[in-house]
Amino acid sequence: MVGKALTIAGSDSGGGAGIQADLKTFQELKVYGMSAITAITAQNTLGVQAVYPIPLDMVLKQLLSIEADLKPDALKTGMLFSSELIEAVSGQIKSFQWGNVVVDPVMIAKGGSRLLQEDAVRSMRESLIPLATVITPNIPEAEALTEIPIRSMKDRQQAARILHKLGADFVVIKGGHGNGNELIDLIYDGDRFLEMKSFRIATKNTHGTGCTFAAAITAQLAKGESVLDAIQIGKQYIHAAIEDSLQIGSGHGPTNHWAFQHRRVRAHS
Repeated sequence: MVGKALTIAGSDSGGGAGIQADLKTFQELKVYGMSAITAITAQNTLGVQAVYPIPLDMVLKQLLSIEADLKPDALKTGMLFSSELIEAVSGQIKSFQWGNVVVDPVMIAKGGSRLLQEDAVRSMRESLIPLATVITPNIPEAEALTEIPIRSMKDRQQAARILHKLGADFVVIKGGHGNGNELIDLIYDGDRFLEMKSFRIATKNTHGTGCTFAAAITAQLAKGESVLDAIQIGKQYIHAAIEDSLQIGSGHGPTNHWAFQHRRVRAHS
């Protein structure tokens, strides 16, 4: 039985993030990928030049079509942009009883462009996070969602507790914005804290890392993996994608979505 994974997110014309990154990741991890596009961006490695939201009615029609014929085994949300959109999408996910929801709380693009309206943060807290099997904020996103400054591991743990209390089953606070060469991704399941450690890779080619990491987790959940195993594979996948850089573009280049599978092939050859 083929696993089916859905991404509800924005389109990145540069191909490194959003819908494009998610579908590439789904394909590489051998699940059938589907999409509901929430916005179209004019975007490249230098930044976001324009954002055009898709009409709400059209977003909902995409979800209705998927529910009618291609019910997903897991889904992820990315760029949802507005309070109205977050609440409508959350309502559909709840109504359809789609489980295995991975929330990537996309707020700011690598180049600094804001991708989430200010008033949408409250809707994310109240409507979307309670549906999350896994939420994957970076440190600035966790600060915005919890309204606490994060300077230490103790602060990260407190933020994780808050996000779990809001309704997320598993919280992964990514460590890429931390200091030093050792990166620590903090995982919290409401009972215990786990740490995934890796080394910082000296590269500016990190466009789409958040989307790709969340998509890899989603793909593994669609295949029936446990949440912790899915998170571990997601970490391995994104680490390979960053380390084997493509060197494309003049700014923050994309990650290498086929690196993980190429490493596996080489390891078995």
